[in-house]
Amino acid sequence: AIFQDFAYSDPDSLALILIFKIPVARSRKASSEKLKNMAASCNKKILFVCLGNICRSPTSEVILRHLVKEKGEDEKWEIDSAGTGDWHVGKRPDKRTLQTLKKHGISTEHRARVVTSKDFNKFDIIFAFDESNIRDLKDIRPKAGKAELKLFGEWDPEGVTNVEDPYYGDIEGFDVMFEHCFRCCKAFLEHSK
Repeated sequence: AIFQDFAYSDPDSLALILIFKIPVARSRKASSEKLKNMAASCNKKILFVCLGNICRSPTSEVILRHLVKEKGEDEKWEIDSAGTGDWHVGKRPDKRTLQTLKKHGISTEHRARVVTSKDFNKFDIIFAFDESNIRDLKDIRPKAGKAELKLFGEWDPEGVTNVEDPYYGDIEGFDVMFEHCFRCCKAFLEHSK
């Protein structure tokens, strides 16, 4: 067996090897502490995807970045956002998105981009904001794509699974969207400990 000559300092070592697929060589000793550090250093790669990448997805991206930075864990995460449509590529988020973020003391230099087939192998989880986003993502997902495709609103403690697109509304819709995204980000982060 591959683990036969491997010395374990505690029973969690084998679980860490199996869960995180940490490679081990025969007759090589590794401490449990080293394995735990390797597991802790594994980056979590999250991509948020909405329609145009100027409202919901960049809002969630910067909220989650803000929350992980507050916890001192920003080195452990790779967080990005994209859109399924190309109307706003290279542009800053909607001015109402920026106003809403500013009210909460958050800023961003984000520029809109389109989700690519490579994203399905680069990221662990791709969060969509509504069923339309899910359908669009399934259409472009490569067969070998490894990323889990999830509805971000499933993390909402209030049970609102679709995060409404505020683009065609007024600033109040952006406030509602921010609060919804914040609740989901907070719940997701607490679960990801």
